[in-house]
Amino acid sequence: MNVCVFCSSSNSVAEKYFQEARNLGLAIGTAGHNLVYGGTNIGLMNQVAVSVKEAGGKVIGVVPKLIDDFGVSADFLDELVITPDMAERKKVLREKSDAFVALPGGFGTLEEILEVITLKQLGYHNLPIVFVNTDGFYDFLKDQFELSYQENFAKEDYRNYYEFVNNYDDVMAYVLNYKKVQLKTKWD
Repeated sequence: MNVCVFCSSSNSVAEKYFQEARNLGLAIGTAGHNLVYGGTNIGLMNQVAVSVKEAGGKVIGVVPKLIDDFGVSADFLDELVITPDMAERKKVLREKSDAFVALPGGFGTLEEILEVITLKQLGYHNLPIVFVNTDGFYDFLKDQFELSYQENFAKEDYRNYYEFVNNYDDVMAYVLNYKKVQLKTKWD
């Protein structure tokens, strides 16, 4: 299985986030799965990738040319795909992946994982989507989602399209035991 992980590319975040990225990477690799990720050698991205490799997993990085030109693409990958732009990067990440996980991250992480939810909502895929809520990082996002349900901006059925978990063990349990949900489109 190819597990796509969206996460921070910052070295400035707290150690607890690096530890969770390390644990998730080790869990992915130890279980015999592979990582698909943003391809850089910085931040949580680097930590999860190094840990997957350490545990024997394959690592596929997907980097837009602009970012590769900064010299931050990892040099230990099994496969590096350089795309012309971010839109193509996200497309390749999705095409190569069997599950999607969001570790804590910034605007890019949120944009990527929310797009994956939207695409599931529209029926483009029926794959597992997991947020790793390390130390409550995604609590406010969960609250925002709740407001969307309360105010009828999102259908109750969409609650089954993703999962918030507290740690890497819960990620692996959810992904490995995932049963495809009955998708209902926005217009059903």
